Amino acid sequence: MSFESFSHLAGTWGLLALLIMFIIAISYAFWPNNQEKFRAAANLPLDDQEEDHS
Repeated sequence: MSFESFSHLAGTWGLLALLIMFIIAISYAFWPNNQEKFRAAANLPLDDQEEDHS
């Protein structure tokens, strides 16, 4: 496989693969069932309770 053919393959199918991964990541982030999990994670730095991890 020459560099030109590999470059063309990466430019077309690579872009499509990255676009699909981006759509999956955005869908996961905005999925309604994940809302409470992300809200809890966002509030972790503001949590005043100290947990003992001994």
